[in-house]
Amino acid sequence: MRPTAKFSISFGLVTIPVAAYNATDTSASVSFVRIHTADGGRVHNQPVCSLEGVEVSPDEIGRGYRPHDADVVVPLSDEDLDALPLPTAKTLTILAFVAGGDIDPLQMGKGYYLATDSPAAAKPYVLLREAMERHERVGLGKIALHGRETLAMIRPMGDALVMQVLLWPHQIRPMDGVLPEREVEVHPNEVAAAETLMDSFGELSEEDLHDHYREALDELVSAKLAHREPEFDTGEEQPSGGQVMDLMAALQDSVRAAKRSRGEDEGDEGRAAAKRPAKKAAAKTSTASGTKTATKSGAKSGTKSGAKTASGAATKSAAKKSTAAQSATKKTAAKTTAKKKTAGRGSRRAG
Repeated sequence: MRPTAKFSISFGLVTIPVAAYNATDTSASVSFVRIHTADGGRVHNQPVCSLEGVEVSPDEIGRGYRPHDADVVVPLSDEDLDALPLPTAKTLTILAFVAGGDIDPLQMGKGYYLATDSPAAAKPYVLLREAMERHERVGLGKIALHGRETLAMIRPMGDALVMQVLLWPHQIRPMDGVLPEREVEVHPNEVAAAETLMDSFGELSEEDLHDHYREALDELVSAKLAHREPEFDTGEEQPSGGQVMDLMAALQDSVRAAKRSRGEDEGDEGRAAAKRPAKKAAAKTSTASGTKTATKSGAKSGTKSGAKTASGAATKSAAKKSTAAQSATKKTAAKTTAKKKTAGRGSRRAG
């Protein structure tokens, strides 16, 4: 692997000569060539002069710059560009150390592995890497690559340093026309259902990080060359992207579909519930037993209390009846005595 650029990292008064290597391989992605549909011939991009209309050889091609306020192109030679007072042409000066989360992912561009470019650079290289790793910070600076100055982020990655090219803030477009036109209210139960759906996705697998489109394309090309029908591994049917009418129902259906995709079903849920910790089961049994005992005890207590209450009421009623009977007997005896006395007085008067 050949380096694409060589420069130095300036860390205060410490200088670290490094070589930058491409960290990504765009050639591994799917790419197409343009052809003439009539006969299948390749269509090439030919460098043609717009004034003469003739093809131009590579050694006759140079660079020019068109100012924003003029409709002219100014030719610039390599000597002109080398004469620019640009300290970042050969040095990446670290301007600040910030938390990695402070960098907007929209600004991140191409990545480069940084390797030491001299034996003396090994110790300051490792020192900078370990200091950023322990401090949990990344370095921000500026560097000129391929004739353009750009922001760059230096960060530790394993035992190496990695440089990530960053876009300038003015290169990030505003979000005009992106947000919903009206305010949308999301209920807490809907957020909870969405979180449940997120949890049901599980971890990424090696199969998820596989370029299935490239494999299908290779099969299609092989089938055309062999004059046969392509054989595709369709896998699971993907859900259609229809209009969402009931958001909660769609979330719940999505959770069930995610579980089915992992081979889970209601039976698995039941078995999982049966394998819960013994403490939970014991707690449930204890609670149920306590409830039953309390119910029985309450029933017995209520029966005894009711019996006692009825017995007491009957005793009081009998006592009242007995008292009333005694009172009636006394009254009857008093009346009889009074009549006798009256009769005695009448008899004496008559004699």
